[in-house]
Amino acid sequence: MRSSGVHHVDLVVSSIERSLPFYTGLLGPLGYHSVGEVEGERGETIWYLSGPGTSIGLREAQTESEDYDRYRIGLHHLAFEADSRAQVEERAEWILSQGAEIESQPMEYSYLPGYYAVFFYDPDGLKLEIVHVPGLVAA
Repeated sequence: MRSSGVHHVDLVVSSIERSLPFYTGLLGPLGYHSVGEVEGERGETIWYLSGPGTSIGLREAQTESEDYDRYRIGLHHLAFEADSRAQVEERAEWILSQGAEIESQPMEYSYLPGYYAVFFYDPDGLKLEIVHVPGLVAA
């Protein structure tokens, strides 16, 4: 039986050609193995990366705007769950290999006992996190 939770999150990116490979490479090892296309409300293509209990949608921006600022109204950051500390560290190495900016190297935080995370930015500057918390890994 599936638990209730977030079904999907859609992100608007500046270039699907740049962001789709970044997100498929980042999230594949975390269990996001399926990529499907859906037509959006304006006829645009939305690419959904389906993973453990949720999906991440990527759609290309349709309007010009200023650069992303996580302290404006909207998304501050998005965290993806890892199975282990080793997986957090492995993803951090992959992120660096892609030339993406890491805000803070993998380390333990005091949010919850054993909370171990890396914070970084996607190609458009969206803040992302890969986190492992012992005992909270999704089934």
